[in-house]
Amino acid sequence: MRFNPKKISIEDFAYGLPQGKIAQFPLEQRDTSKLLLLKDGKISQDKFFNIPDHIPENSLLVFNNTKVIQARLLFQKPTGATIEIFCLEPVSPVAEIQHAFQQSSPVVWKCFIGNARRWKSGGITKNIKDGQREIVITAKNVGNVDNTFLIEFSWEPTGLFFSQILEMTGLVPLPPYINRKAIEHDKETYQTVYARHNGSVAAPTAGLHFTPEIFSSLKKKSIKSEYLTLHVGAGTFTPVVDSEIKNHKMHMEHIMIDRDTISSLSGFNDGKIISVGTTTVRSLESLYWFGVKLIVDKDHKQNFIIGQWDPYEHAYKQKISKRESYMAVLEYMDKNELSSLQGVTQLIIVPGYDYKVIDGLITNFHQPRSTLLLLVAALIGDIWKQAYDYALDNDFRFLSYGDSCLFLP
Repeated sequence: MRFNPKKISIEDFAYGLPQGKIAQFPLEQRDTSKLLLLKDGKISQDKFFNIPDHIPENSLLVFNNTKVIQARLLFQKPTGATIEIFCLEPVSPVAEIQHAFQQSSPVVWKCFIGNARRWKSGGITKNIKDGQREIVITAKNVGNVDNTFLIEFSWEPTGLFFSQILEMTGLVPLPPYINRKAIEHDKETYQTVYARHNGSVAAPTAGLHFTPEIFSSLKKKSIKSEYLTLHVGAGTFTPVVDSEIKNHKMHMEHIMIDRDTISSLSGFNDGKIISVGTTTVRSLESLYWFGVKLIVDKDHKQNFIIGQWDPYEHAYKQKISKRESYMAVLEYMDKNELSSLQGVTQLIIVPGYDYKVIDGLITNFHQPRSTLLLLVAALIGDIWKQAYDYALDNDFRFLSYGDSCLFLP
């Protein structure tokens, strides 16, 4: 009987996660977290600062250098009710996220609203101080789309950029399973040391453990590093509620990869490619499938858009190497005079998926019944259960501020 990944039961990826195992705060030093090791089918543990000792020489680590924005804005109505606005993605005057932060008043963003029932109509305002200057911010609900609210933000004085507004008054968007208010220190700890491009509303948490000292150690072992950008959306926390995975709608996320990075990846054959984080996995594998589309469809005008089930379609099941695929992407970029490639992925990776690019994964522990756990299981198989049981039995800390894993199947 032919295996159908869409028939996977999410209950096969459930496990008991006590609340006390979920890390509510980061460790004082990033690299002192525990590291679960899965190598050659054997499970063990170490400290994260020793990770260079466990990565094969001449490997290539690929990082997601997205930067978390202070996406949560709190407004208080005259009645005393607090309205929380969670900025998700820009709509106008531009939808491209890098440019959206450089816009002056007004702007419109897709948002989630906390306590929306207490905000019936009209604008709500907030006054903040910037030195001797007072800034007045107004938010108006101007519509709905895709289960989100369209919120128009305006401010006086109008010359400030939206990025400055968020920096002055926004709060760190901690995940829903961290049961506390964001504090000032989270602005540093919920951000990788190599974060560069604003746009995420959740951190690429596998990278939170890395320090300049670890990068120095990696370099001494001839372990190379490359960077790409995937802006992590709030959809990363969306639970799978249907019993079969075919009914789950995967969220879309924006990717940006420089030509030099793609060129480096296409020519890398000397060692293992190890992804730092699940967001990097989705980016690298999505890039591969874009190259396959270019080869199979022979359409060099198409956009970089990867649908949820594209890799599982019969039309794309051809023996195309990583190098062939990435070279097709580079040819596409040359023809279109692109120095960087931007796209959107909705790719879901589940058991049965055949990894095309990565050989290993550094990642944190993920929630039960999540698409992120499915991605891990697709790489390492059923031994994920033993790995997670080992972590639970050995007091590992789970989820975003928790400990880490190195999977080298």
